[in-house]
Amino acid sequence: MAKKASDHVQRRQNPGGPSIGVLSRGILEQDGLFFKDIDGTGTVSAVNDWRLSPAERAKEYAKILTIKEKIAQLFISDWRMGPKYPNRRMPDHVAVPDESGVLDDAEMHGKTIFGEQHLPGTTTLLKDWFARHLIFRDNPTPEDLADYLNQLQAVAEECEHFVPVSVASNSRNENGEVVFGMNDAAGVFATWPGTLGIAAAVKGAGIELVDQFADCIRREWNACGLRKGYMYMADVLTDPRWQRSYGTFGEDPELVSEIMAHMIPRIQGSEDGVTAEGVAVTTKHFPGGGPRENGFDPHYAAGQWNIYATPGSLQKYHIPAFQTAVNCKTSSIMPYYSKPSAEKSAVQQDCDGRDIDFKPFGFAYNQFFIQEMLRNQMGFEGYINSDTGIVHNMSWGVEMLDVPERIGFAVSGAGVDVISGLFDMEAGQEAYNRATNGYYDEHPLPAGFTKEELTLNDETLNRAVVRTLTEMFALGMFEDPYRDPAEARKAVETPADWENAARVHRQSVVLLKNRDNILPLTADKLEGQKVYAEAFHKNADQGRQATQALREMLAGACVLTDDVNGADIALLMISPSSGEYFSATKGYLELDICEGKTVCNVDEAGRPTDETHEETTLAGANRIGEIAKAVHAKGGKVIANVNITLAWELGNVEPYVDGLTAGFDTFPSAVLDVIFGRFSPVGKLPVTLPRGDEVLAVNAEGVCISPNDVPGYDKDQYIPESLKDENGRAYPYRDTEGSYYELGFGMEI
Repeated sequence: MAKKASDHVQRRQNPGGPSIGVLSRGILEQDGLFFKDIDGTGTVSAVNDWRLSPAERAKEYAKILTIKEKIAQLFISDWRMGPKYPNRRMPDHVAVPDESGVLDDAEMHGKTIFGEQHLPGTTTLLKDWFARHLIFRDNPTPEDLADYLNQLQAVAEECEHFVPVSVASNSRNENGEVVFGMNDAAGVFATWPGTLGIAAAVKGAGIELVDQFADCIRREWNACGLRKGYMYMADVLTDPRWQRSYGTFGEDPELVSEIMAHMIPRIQGSEDGVTAEGVAVTTKHFPGGGPRENGFDPHYAAGQWNIYATPGSLQKYHIPAFQTAVNCKTSSIMPYYSKPSAEKSAVQQDCDGRDIDFKPFGFAYNQFFIQEMLRNQMGFEGYINSDTGIVHNMSWGVEMLDVPERIGFAVSGAGVDVISGLFDMEAGQEAYNRATNGYYDEHPLPAGFTKEELTLNDETLNRAVVRTLTEMFALGMFEDPYRDPAEARKAVETPADWENAARVHRQSVVLLKNRDNILPLTADKLEGQKVYAEAFHKNADQGRQATQALREMLAGACVLTDDVNGADIALLMISPSSGEYFSATKGYLELDICEGKTVCNVDEAGRPTDETHEETTLAGANRIGEIAKAVHAKGGKVIANVNITLAWELGNVEPYVDGLTAGFDTFPSAVLDVIFGRFSPVGKLPVTLPRGDEVLAVNAEGVCISPNDVPGYDKDQYIPESLKDENGRAYPYRDTEGSYYELGFGMEI
């Protein structure tokens, strides 16, 4: 493909039907209509006939595709752009452009948390390996994204059998720190606050903003040719130390369900599933990642368990939002890495009210949760897309199996349709061969497993491929996967979307404290006053850079001073951070806003030890009290905003300030709009902020005093009476004014 695909797309428009877009593929004419020669037969076959249903066409195509082509479609993994966008995760990789200059045709060798990779160039991957599912993590312009995706489709067209390239991405429409594997891109598409901020705005301003958010996503993504989203999280936040807290919509199952009900149909294009105008949604992480064992993340061994310590918590808190997603016909569902613990859990019921016999398999390997519960009981009809890395690094519960057996067990034993992490085509072929080549005549079966569970066969292979092909047919990707780069740019630049996003940033701000009505800082309150402004981050250099940016934003709005002792008002922007996503901390994830705090280590079983280490979640945290003392000494006021990415303990901030707001990866400019009275606060807390370490304490056996599987608003009923105040409250933070920072709290002016 020597030419740039975007410049050479040929189209034929069917009257009352789809547009047919091709580069090298044949176009068939029959009965005054146009069809693409998808299967290479030169006839208007069932595969090529867009008048048939997506499911019918998918079933027919599965009969034609080769075993190799079908096995290749079981896998999805990260892929890179061309030379214009160097690989951020493997900076030593040198790209080699294909003939168009858009794709990277260099081989790549490297190792990530998900496994070791030895990969070909893009053209070889698509033509020889027949890979058709890619994860996209770069952050290009809309034009470059459309060019890149068009080029992938052009190469796929040149194969004997045309199957479009389905490129998935994590969400791209929220603000926040770009973190590999969670939010890989931000700032190019219309940029809304973090999902916790969207939830805060919904609680204060109404669900209609979710409709606008979802419509924006559908139009922008579709215009660029990005048709599958690993989004959004239906997980309900119950253990506040979970690293992925910031990607949830909070701790309220009803709110999360309501958001799913509005979001999924509008992103996908209809209430009946995906459409040619929509983007396929992958809802994650079934059956809910919230009940972490004391916050440990399942990317590492200590976090491999889901703990349901309280009777009925699975059905009460964690399943409802997923049931809503199923009812809304979400196209696919992603199970979590973790596995349920019978030993550490109270009895839980399935959706039919029967007690569950927990099998200690990761949820992507758990036949009961996928087949019996999700499909048979909840009615899910889409496909299962595993989380990234289940075969190599996060294979909890099936460590005794080799790689081909893990692939076979996921697909045939549990019902997974797409395995994320690496392009394990050779191992997939081995899993298929073992069904008939006598492998288990010479090798013992792992105890407790059958050959049928551990191998691939034609039935399970066809089942998986039909499900993913059905999605692509429904999206119209077989007929016309190409997009106009200029139209992509125009869609992403739509002013109304950016205006709506900016408004929701302001609506996401929660006013927590307003002693003596110091807020808003209107012109009369600022007259003759000097303002000291500083931004704090976990990284001191980042804090200094943010301080400079903050002072530039404030220039002209107030009189600034560098001398805190001469300030009448101190304005502090506080952005803590804790832990690492892909690796365990020495102890529990720290939620205290602190600097150099001595905390306990944990052993391999996650229990506290006598050994200690120091934790810092905010460089300069110890100076907050000093700044407040200096300003208060001359009768001044201190105002702070805390960025809530985790349910922070505010005991080292709130007592020192007179005015306190919370944002959720909210633009600083939006926070300042609230502080200076340009927008009245409406946001409400989507999560309860814990009182302090005492309500998160873990005993010698590793059991938390507030159960991991219960949202903050309900934890008080399980906490000892000795910790409760005169109002019977223990878990939520109570400020110096007597307000509890719990779900739904937020002041108005």
